[in-house]
Amino acid sequence: MLDIATLAELLAKPQKIVITTHHKPDGDAMGSSLGLYNYLIQQGHHAKVITPTDYPDNISWMPGNDDVIIYTENLEQSAQLIADADIIFCLDFNALSRINNMGILVGESAAKKVMIDHHLEPADFDDYRYWDINACATAQLVYKFIVKELNNKQLVNKDVATCLYTGIMTDSASFSLPNTTAEVHRIVADLIDAGAQSYQIHQLVFNNSSESRLRFLGMCLSEKLEVLEEYNTALITVSKQDLEKYNVVTGDTEGIVNYALSITGIRLAAFIVERSDMVKLSLRSRGEFPANDICKKYFNGGGHRNAAGGMSNSSLEEVVNQFKLILPEYKKLLIQ
Repeated sequence: MLDIATLAELLAKPQKIVITTHHKPDGDAMGSSLGLYNYLIQQGHHAKVITPTDYPDNISWMPGNDDVIIYTENLEQSAQLIADADIIFCLDFNALSRINNMGILVGESAAKKVMIDHHLEPADFDDYRYWDINACATAQLVYKFIVKELNNKQLVNKDVATCLYTGIMTDSASFSLPNTTAEVHRIVADLIDAGAQSYQIHQLVFNNSSESRLRFLGMCLSEKLEVLEEYNTALITVSKQDLEKYNVVTGDTEGIVNYALSITGIRLAAFIVERSDMVKLSLRSRGEFPANDICKKYFNGGGHRNAAGGMSNSSLEEVVNQFKLILPEYKKLLIQ
């Protein structure tokens, strides 16, 4: 493993750098990646952000976004950049499987791999790790990496600050989760001082929906929401036909599970959606309930205690039934 002194020495001169993040990137994935990108280019590094897949329009406005390369749309260019890289930063994921087919290329690359992440149980593919499961966002860790580890707070300019603020805001659910500590608020204050316009960022991320997305949300809440009072659980189930009817695109399902969790008394919420190749689950929970335990044990997934995801190759009906059959195992935690 590299130590910080050796990594800082490498970064003291221009390097060929690739920054990547998990498939279907969210606000923290793109905010941390573009925040680091805008930091590195100030020092003359040849840096490129490569995402495994596309990502939602409401996070495609950040500084540096026009230079992002989407792997699935630029296979040869991406492969060459990864092969030629001196350093690969792996942000907001802890295993190469989280970047799909890119994982093979990153694993085979001779580049030094740097993981900056806050998820449980990181895999051993990295050469340097800046990791903290108590961080509310990877963007928070990127800020600390720049400011505390590399001692370069002066390079947190408006572009860097805007991206990192976006990452922290989105992954903390607008600063509402338990891990939004006093330190997080101090970091956010620094980012605002550096030029991040909090009100504008909030508008661009949260008040930027298409009409079809709003109609889809209405359908989910009026027709697809099921409340299981015995288990203080709510779920929303969506089929492939529903996605097609409302022309659902990347990002349109983001955050819908939180509406189910917002019901008074609900401790566990699930959003279960049938995709073309599999059924995916997003779980959210309150307090000490381990949403990640359900995903890890039963749905080939994982994540954080209060926010986790999983998947299954079974039918939508089978997955919903399986989810309901699991609930008695957790009843004491759900009704306490």
